[in-house]
Amino acid sequence: MTDGVYPTLGRQTGLLREMDTIAQNIANANTTGYRAEGLIFSEFVVGGSRGAPSVSFAHANGHSTNLNQGGMERTGGTFDLAIEGEGFFQIEIAGEPHLTRAGAFVAGPDGGLQTPEGHTVLDEGGAPLFVPIDAEAINVAPDGTVSANGQPVARMGIVMPLDPGAMTRVAGTAFAADEVAPVEEPRVLQGFLEASNVDPVTEIARMVRVQRAYEMGQGFMDREHERMQSMLRLMDR
Repeated sequence: MTDGVYPTLGRQTGLLREMDTIAQNIANANTTGYRAEGLIFSEFVVGGSRGAPSVSFAHANGHSTNLNQGGMERTGGTFDLAIEGEGFFQIEIAGEPHLTRAGAFVAGPDGGLQTPEGHTVLDEGGAPLFVPIDAEAINVAPDGTVSANGQPVARMGIVMPLDPGAMTRVAGTAFAADEVAPVEEPRVLQGFLEASNVDPVTEIARMVRVQRAYEMGQGFMDREHERMQSMLRLMDR
């Protein structure tokens, strides 16, 4: 009697998770360097007992990250950096290297480059990146080389995960990846920031589709509940 209820319940749970993902994307439509996220549904088939047909369940147990580039916004800021093409900046969070496309960096009191949240920016060797605090001119070349008063002082670590699909979002615009490799010919733009790659119109349309799908599933479960209640009442007579 309940073969249709449990698959629908699993689908409803997945749709709620997808709605949360969509809401997160919309909330970050204006977040620098944000990468839109999607949900991946998979099928789980349970064999029926005593010759009964198998039952198919839907599980929302995977996430995908949209790696399409966002628009470039000119700011003119010395430490506002954007990557054109593939690659991620390396930053340190809780002692571990992480990846981000959000290049709104600031110089700390000691000259260490960091994110607005205080996470250290790393150079190509994985060490904290410092700039002279008394330098009059700081320039960042397209290959990530940082120069102070015309003299190279460091080179930013621009890397790409070997398996982009295995990246894990740890916070907002930061990702963890097991294995990375340097980008051979990075293109870093100084004085620019990369906008979020979320398309609000697409996300709102997606939200409407998910909501309608959820309402259909809820209607089915309500009708199934009424049917089971009717059967129980008949059995009690």
